[in-house]
Amino acid sequence: MMFQRPATTLYRNGQRLPLDGNPVRLSVNPRARRISIRIDARQGEAVLVAPSERRLDQAVAFARTKSAWIAERLSHRAERSPLEPGQILDLFGRPTRLVAGPGSTAARLTHDVQGPLIVSGGTGEAYVRRVLTLLKREARQVLVARTQVHLDALGQRPVKVSIGDPKSRWGSCSPHNRTIRYSWRVVMAPPEVIDYLAAHEVAHLVHADHSPAYWAVVHRLVGDHRPYRAWLREHGPALHGVGAA
Repeated sequence: MMFQRPATTLYRNGQRLPLDGNPVRLSVNPRARRISIRIDARQGEAVLVAPSERRLDQAVAFARTKSAWIAERLSHRAERSPLEPGQILDLFGRPTRLVAGPGSTAARLTHDVQGPLIVSGGTGEAYVRRVLTLLKREARQVLVARTQVHLDALGQRPVKVSIGDPKSRWGSCSPHNRTIRYSWRVVMAPPEVIDYLAAHEVAHLVHADHSPAYWAVVHRLVGDHRPYRAWLREHGPALHGVGAA
């Protein structure tokens, strides 16, 4: 008798559960080609991704074989770092101090003898909003510029660039409507990592997958991409901790 896969599963999309002591969330993505695990640093949990709800049981079984890796990655979750005067964050990879300014003045990037600093008026949430506005503006400026460089290198038509704050992804590309969305948080990475991210997303206009042909395009744009991917894996949790109360 031929074995038939059960038509139902014990698990459902969006379900959260402790798995071998690790907090995990189940996620169904019909565009996914295979079962995978990613770390949501801001939520402090692993996300198990399956192409369909019927395959969530397989995702859970796969995650059990990776419990040590999940625990190790979750242990790297950074302490939350609020945006307030006195804090230091990296801007383009350089330590940048946050300083209180007078009244309700907008945040601005400047320098003193100790290095770069962001000066902003306001207190509490108003201060945070002003600093975030500046960081997102800086992110848009550099990412639009680097995106255009890589578009030109590949002979690609213009795209629409937007800046957001996704929980775990640094960028996404929709080739069908020619839009690229970036996380503003990458503005805290070194310039070469920011450039790699732009190349990574632009390359998806040529290949919408992560095939060897896709990575060949990325290599054409930035050379060996592995150090930049490693940097994001190692320092990503710290970037996601910035701005949290």
